[in-house]
Amino acid sequence: MLRLPGRFVAILFLLFLAHSGGLHAAPSSLPDFTQIVESYGPAVVNISTSQKVEKSNEGSREKIPFPEGTPFDELFRRFFDERGGQHEFPASSLGSGFIVSPDGYVLTNNHVIQNADEVIVRLSDRRELVAKVIGSDARSDVALLKVEANDLPVVKIGDSQKLRVGEWVLAIGSPFDFDHTVTAGIVSALGRSLPNENYVPFIQTDVAINPGNSGGPLFNLAGEVVGINAQIYSRTGGFMGLSFTIPIDLAMNVVEQIKSEGHVTRGWLGVMIQDVTRELAESFGMERPGGALISQVLPNSPAELAGLAVGDVILSFDGRELESSSALPPVVGRMPVDGRAELRVLRDGAVQKLQVVIGELPSQASVMNGVKIEPGIYQDERLGVDVAELTAELREELAIASGGVLVQALNGGAAAEGGVMIGDIIMMINNVAVEGVDHFSHLVGDLVPGKAVAVLVQRRNGPVFLALRIPDDE
Repeated sequence: MLRLPGRFVAILFLLFLAHSGGLHAAPSSLPDFTQIVESYGPAVVNISTSQKVEKSNEGSREKIPFPEGTPFDELFRRFFDERGGQHEFPASSLGSGFIVSPDGYVLTNNHVIQNADEVIVRLSDRRELVAKVIGSDARSDVALLKVEANDLPVVKIGDSQKLRVGEWVLAIGSPFDFDHTVTAGIVSALGRSLPNENYVPFIQTDVAINPGNSGGPLFNLAGEVVGINAQIYSRTGGFMGLSFTIPIDLAMNVVEQIKSEGHVTRGWLGVMIQDVTRELAESFGMERPGGALISQVLPNSPAELAGLAVGDVILSFDGRELESSSALPPVVGRMPVDGRAELRVLRDGAVQKLQVVIGELPSQASVMNGVKIEPGIYQDERLGVDVAELTAELREELAIASGGVLVQALNGGAAAEGGVMIGDIIMMINNVAVEGVDHFSHLVGDLVPGKAVAVLVQRRNGPVFLALRIPDDE
């Protein structure tokens, strides 16, 4: 029997593992970010701001534990500076940015420079320049700055619409004021909608982002900027694997408007919308959830002029299919004012096409007032809810001209399970407007047992559709 040397056997075993995939590929197969950092790192800047914050000393007398007029009272008065009036205290913030033109235009986040009295841009060569805020947009969290300099290094602007989930990306910024810190990761998701950020389809990544990274660039492997790092999701204040970036396409659109018009305008439809849940999809006869369900059409809005109605489900906008309601605001916001768009709408089980002329988004949204609870005058055992007629004062307070019933109490039935709350105004049942308590009892009595039904309720913060499962009759 042939006996092979031990060293030779070991070599053969390693070759076998490599050929069979038992050994991982060499580290050289991983992306190399060094060229990107060397080429475009100098265009990334540190941004610091300062402002004077006024603070009142009124009411600080309670802090002094000694009687007035005593020596200790005078000492504590001086310690707490109890001279009355307003006093200024310095405040500062830190962030990042990047240069987009050789003559000194810089992009960053609006929240980095908001309310600043002075903005300082520190370049990679350690120069510190005072920056002028050319303009900013709170809704997109984008700000454009200008420093007086020439022949500055610049980044290369990419196309965020070409990003794919799983793609490698790189961030450069100043977390905790550590200049030109480089972190990398992958694109985790696209088109994320965050609370109170309806007009930005965020790029989600797992790139390590911390306080001070805000306003810095996100690069793809081609060295192109595809976004502005803006937010993190954290329970501790530090990085937890969820970072959110403003797409560069949206940011550059804001920049062009700031340069040309001095402000930013957005398209406006004039509807309040919500997602279509599985139960609501069943009640509307849809094969699967999707689209944007209209819970309110604002008066004199483009939506009202186009014939949109409460209960319509917008399936597509200007040729783009809507997988969820969060997909609608960004595409509407980017439409030019007075531009035309075609909508595919599901209404009463049939698909219709409507044409809408886009309006301009108002500067502020209206806010609903609170609800006053009135005694219930009708108890519905089928849904487990007590309802009352609306008083004239309540109608005036909520701007409800007619119809609707007030939820006075819940009795542990289908209404409570479906999300109805005390103080809700039930406006529609199964796409039929509720005229009053008697009409409400009639509509509930006609509901089919065992099926889901869409119910529109008016709340303090706006209208919302709920899906109620009607219990089987015993």
